Amino acid sequence: MMTRKRENMQGKERKKAKGHKRRKQGNKIRMTEAIGRTYIVISLFVSLFPVYWMINTSFKTEYEIYAKTPTLYPHTFSLEAYRYLLKETNFMHSMQNSLIVAVVVSVFSILIAYPVAYTLARLAFRGRKVFSKAVLFMYLLPTSVLYIPLYMLLAKLHLTNTIWGLAVIYPTFTLPYISWILIPHIADISRELEEAAEVDGCTKLQTMYRIVFPLALPGIVSTMIFTFAMCWGEYLYALVNLTSLEEQTFPVVISGLIFGDMPPWNQLMAAAVLAGIPIIIVYTLASGTLVGGKTAGGVKG
Repeated sequence: MMTRKRENMQGKERKKAKGHKRRKQGNKIRMTEAIGRTYIVISLFVSLFPVYWMINTSFKTEYEIYAKTPTLYPHTFSLEAYRYLLKETNFMHSMQNSLIVAVVVSVFSILIAYPVAYTLARLAFRGRKVFSKAVLFMYLLPTSVLYIPLYMLLAKLHLTNTIWGLAVIYPTFTLPYISWILIPHIADISRELEEAAEVDGCTKLQTMYRIVFPLALPGIVSTMIFTFAMCWGEYLYALVNLTSLEEQTFPVVISGLIFGDMPPWNQLMAAAVLAGIPIIIVYTLASGTLVGGKTAGGVKG
């Protein structure tokens, strides 16, 4: 009887110890989750507050903007900055110019850079590493070095002061970027899928576009979004090569709003808000393809 009582007591103590250990683990998990949520909230606040301040400023009057005490929201709600941009400037036409250049350059760059990336990622040939490093060095080359030679090139092609001149210039920095970024995306795709396609009679070109391209599509789309953003907000090349108001892109028009010692911050912020809308639309439309794991289950081990 005494032995059974001792065993029962020991069993109860073990259960209590296990329960205490579980509660401790549960408290640790809850504490970790709380810290993680707090960190996320702080990160969101830090990253979104400048966006809020930009939108907030675009609806303020100049008097409120330059007041000694900053206001967290417009005390006098005003659409004057948007009215000025839409009615008194060619801002919307400049956004159209930027959109044309960004779309044309992004599509062209993907069409050219994808075969380059596939070749460097998949094919074995002498000098592959040298070519791969050359692509990276081309991307790291400062763009300011190319201003004069590229302007001379456009002058010979009679494309100065046209948006099509920018479409010729921008691939000098988008092609190396896309090629370098796509190499690891293509390299991560299983070679067994290509071998199976070749066994079924596909040529190397068919394999590249029918098998690898759809599987690398998430990486291609994400790279294309960044390329679009690079062309969309590019300022220096546009400033050097575009002089007429009809051909200017929106970054040049925005810089033209600044004069004197007191910049019109409400107009600048309103222009930034309008300029951010196309990027949001592009990302929203493309977000459906930004899903990895399409090769999961494609090859049985």
